[in-house]
Order: sequence, then structure tokens, then C-alpha cells
Amino acid sequence: MDQFFFLCIGCALLTYSLAHLYRLIANALQIVDTPNHRSAHQGLVPTGAGVSFVLVFWAAFFLVSDQEVLTDSSIVVYRLIPALVVVATIGFIDDYHALSWKFRFTVHVLCCCYIVWVTGLPGLNFLGVHVDLGFVGMAIAVLGLIWLLNLYNFMDGIDGIATGEALCVLTYATMITLYFEPGSVAYPVILLLACCAGFLVINWPQARAFMGDGGSGFLGLTFGVFVVTETMLPIWSWLILLGWFVTDASLTITLRLFRKQKIHQAHSEHAYQHLNRATGTVKTLLLVFAINTVWLMPLAALAAFFKDWGFGLLILAYLPLIIVQYCCGAGQTTPKLTLRKQT
Repeated sequence: MDQFFFLCIGCALLTYSLAHLYRLIANALQIVDTPNHRSAHQGLVPTGAGVSFVLVFWAAFFLVSDQEVLTDSSIVVYRLIPALVVVATIGFIDDYHALSWKFRFTVHVLCCCYIVWVTGLPGLNFLGVHVDLGFVGMAIAVLGLIWLLNLYNFMDGIDGIATGEALCVLTYATMITLYFEPGSVAYPVILLLACCAGFLVINWPQARAFMGDGGSGFLGLTFGVFVVTETMLPIWSWLILLGWFVTDASLTITLRLFRKQKIHQAHSEHAYQHLNRATGTVKTLLLVFAINTVWLMPLAALAAFFKDWGFGLLILAYLPLIIVQYCCGAGQTTPKLTLRKQT
């Protein structure tokens, strides 16, 4: 255990160091994000630095697997590495040279199908009733994985939010597991937590580097893997912990679809983007983290303990978030918040 602790410290430090190295290379090669009217940043910022935590995570995970200390859930994640590698690679290529959204979407579909094919699906518990959805469930799982992968990219629009959300979700998932079932802690979750902690230092406002599509796609699909494999926690607990991202992205895209807008086109209509323009980046981040801590984490813990009531707790968690996000302007072109932005 002491060796694993030092491995996690090493992951954080190495991720931070590699992100700095990548930043220098990206500036030299002009792999930068140029601000436009939708951007929340100013100046040229290196993008694609998510390669740092992806590489460190893979290296550490393979090192742990060589020591034969993997739990059953970790072994499942190990078998899904090819899909995660492909999604991250396509994202990194897209950061350097824009790819067709149709090509990227096709690759995402194939990777998500592979994950569901390898893992199968556990039956779902709806308010005490165990339901095996069969083929329909597999199709829903594929769509869910595709959505998680892409919504994480949609939500990576201001400094620190995607990395900070990952850190919150992974930390609270670990805390809940340590409280209820200490022996069920999965190494992939802890290693990814350490890597995200190291990257957040360079990604915190004012960000010196962005993770890019490669990093956000990797995080989104990895969380999808944790959800469908029920790594450490039930499905409902994972979805509750991811609540702010899931509801903000889903509400925004739904309202845009109602207006017959193309959902793959860039925009700045998410609730967190409206909040950012009104209050500033740091206050927006702290608000999201506070909601994760005070509202979502306790409900996720209850869903892990009262497994029969997980679906009901998910609805309870999501409804207030949707109302708050709509009031903040999610999916709407006209700002509802008029507070002065703090820099």
C-alpha cells in the first residue's frame, strides 16, 4: 500500500511535469487554441495537453497490472484499454488537425460498441425491481457511452472545469467506497484521480494549457466505463456524481434541438458558460464544486447504501439541477444573469 501511495504521488508530479513540457512543445509547433467570440479565454493557449495525464495513467496502470494486484473491476478496465486508446488518439489528432465530425462520431460508436460487447451489462435495479433489458439495454448503453464521451467535451469550455469535475467525482467515489466497502477500491480510479490532481495545477485559471479533445474524450469515456461496469459503485451513484455535467449538457442540447440548431456546432449556451460570463471563472468552478460536495455526493452515498432506491435518488438529484441550470440560461441565447463578471 505504501508503494501504491508513492506511485500516486509520482503520477501527480509526472503529469504536472509532462504538461509543462507539452506546453513548450505546443507553443513551438503552434498547437494552440485561438480565441473567438465564444471563447472564455484570451490569447493563444496550448491545447492537447491532456496527453500528459493519459500517458501517465496508462503507464501507471500497466505497472500496477504487472504486480498482479488488480481487483476484478480493474481487470475489466484493463480489457477496455484499446477503446480508450483509440478515442484519446483520435482526439489528439483532432487537436492538431481538425477531423470531420462524422469520422470522429463513427470511431466513437465503434469504440462504445466494443466496450458493451466486452463487458456485457448488469441488470438494472429500478426501485427494487431487477430488470434485464437484454439487447435494448445494450443499445441504450452504447448511446449512453457516446453521450458521456461527447458531453465531457462539450463541458470543457472554461479553465479547470473538466479536470476539476473529474477530481471531484473520483474523490467522492473513492470516499464513498472507503466508507462502505474499503476492499472494493479500484486502482484505475485512484490512479486517474492522482493524474487529474497533477493536471489541475496547470489547468486552473488562468490556464497555461488546455487538455483538448483527446483529454476530455478520454475522461468522458473512462467515466462511461466506470458506469457500465459499476466499478466500486452502482450505476446510479456514478450518474449522480456526474450530475452537473450530465444535466447541463443534456438540457442545453435538448433546447438547441428544439430550435433546430446543429448540435455539433460550437456554442456558448451551457449554464456554466452563462455563469462564467456573469461571475467569473473561479466563482463558477467553486459553485459547481460546492454543488458536487453538498448535494450530489450525499445522494450518491445514499444510492450506494440503499441500492433499491438508486433510480429515485437519481431523479431527486437531477430535477433541482435542471431547474437551476435553466434559470441560469442553459440552452438559451439570451443571458438571464446580469451580474458583473469578476476577473
